[in-house]
Amino acid sequence: MDKLYNMSVFARVVEMGSFTAVANHLDTTVGNVSRAVTVLEEALNARLLQRSTRRLVVTDAGRRFYERSVAILADLEHAEAEARDAMLEPRGTLRVHAVPGLGRQLMTRAVLAYRHAYPEVSVDLLLSQRMPNILEEQLDVAVVIARTLPDSAYVSQKIGASHCILAASPAYLATHPAPEHPEDLADHNCIQLSTVDYPPDEWQLQSAVDTIAYRPTGPHFSVNDMEAMTVALRDGAGIGLLAAFSAISDLREGTLVRVLPQFHTYERNVYAMYSSRQFVDAKIKRFIDLLKTHIGDELASYATELRIERAGEDS
Repeated sequence: MDKLYNMSVFARVVEMGSFTAVANHLDTTVGNVSRAVTVLEEALNARLLQRSTRRLVVTDAGRRFYERSVAILADLEHAEAEARDAMLEPRGTLRVHAVPGLGRQLMTRAVLAYRHAYPEVSVDLLLSQRMPNILEEQLDVAVVIARTLPDSAYVSQKIGASHCILAASPAYLATHPAPEHPEDLADHNCIQLSTVDYPPDEWQLQSAVDTIAYRPTGPHFSVNDMEAMTVALRDGAGIGLLAAFSAISDLREGTLVRVLPQFHTYERNVYAMYSSRQFVDAKIKRFIDLLKTHIGDELASYATELRIERAGEDS
């Protein structure tokens, strides 16, 4: 940075034609201005200015160096302005990771709304079940669903809450009477959901008055994707867990029916994670703000529609 400062001082001397004028402009001493030019000359091993008691003359080497310096300083100023602007106005490319179920349903619509609001931002939406490495994969935001997050250096903001409910098709329930209590699930084909946060061997169910851990037994079918689970349930394969955001359309249309409607899984928080709390780009800030309304509010409306009640602090 000393070299850049010295280049800036030298350029001012060429433009203003006087050490004294530059010193007054920069609120420094004539000695400091002269020293900056001398340091440059020594580093370049070239005379940039011919000095006399009456005037300064720019040498050929000095003229060439001045022209290059002006271009470099202009590029630097432009880069700084772009960086400052990035903190104020969303632009560039936003790389976002999300779990598939949430991504296919709510995240895609949120991204489209974001693109409409900020058309100068390109968005790459990446979907997978795993917990991503934000830094290694050069992600700006990762949206994950979990009861709690592991300790990490990442910054996280809660944008909403998600629950799973039990569902089955009308055709399945026509030949298999709907269970009235969780223990009745032992008489049914239970399709198991196996994701990072949903172990397949135990269903943690709760109601406003009770909490039950049910372990499916017997031959079973297990999937690690909400869409695949939805297809299996629609086809009458049995009873399974579906996130409210994946089930809501089928429940409204009647292609799926809620089973044991008084029960749901523990609440899972939906987090937006990013790498640093300092110097957060405007594109990230605005995106997270949008997620809180487009996803957080939507998830809350699903919970209200499905009459999902929060049972205590542990839910």
